Amino acid sequence: MGREFIDLFERWADSYDTTVSGQDEEYRDVFKGYDGILSAVAQTSSGHVLEFGVGTGNLTSLLLKNGLTVTGVEPSKAMREKASERLPSLTIYDGDFMNFPKLSSPVQTIVSTYAFHHLTDEEKDKGIHKYSQLLAQNDKIVFADTVFQDENAKLQMQQHVKAKGYLNLLQDLQTEYYTTIPVLEELFQKHGFQVTFTQLNDFVWLMEAVKI
Repeated sequence: MGREFIDLFERWADSYDTTVSGQDEEYRDVFKGYDGILSAVAQTSSGHVLEFGVGTGNLTSLLLKNGLTVTGVEPSKAMREKASERLPSLTIYDGDFMNFPKLSSPVQTIVSTYAFHHLTDEEKDKGIHKYSQLLAQNDKIVFADTVFQDENAKLQMQQHVKAKGYLNLLQDLQTEYYTTIPVLEELFQKHGFQVTFTQLNDFVWLMEAVKI
């Protein structure tokens, strides 16, 4: 359920914003167009937004600026503290994609950036089922995350980053639960969503899943 990655985010809290701004060469392509990726998610969101993996509050800030109500869920204490300092009025719960408090008001959009890959495909299946129970017709899930067109594309990217000597990124691609578009398409459809995928950089795709 992504909890095995909490230590990483506890350590990463102080330098996260430096990494996403492209100052870490190894991860530059992963976060290429980061501001535009966040904007794409924010612009596709509406109503009361449930955000998984608030991090330091970068996406949250945009959602709030757009006049949306946001409830945040973040498993890392260090990240929650960073986000709370920046956005003192924000409600942030200790939780994750699979375990989060019951919300007091209906949600129209569920969002996340750079985080859904922390779930195995089996957990993604269970998570999407949970979200389908929270959302009404025409409500949506909007995720931006590293996804691959197929297993071959995933292997090619691993070979590409290995050739560049990006061994930390290679380890991420080999050990985290990055999945493929056909798998996600099947999972969203299984739970009553119509989903579209838009590529935003060499790694990241925008997934917009509308409840039908």
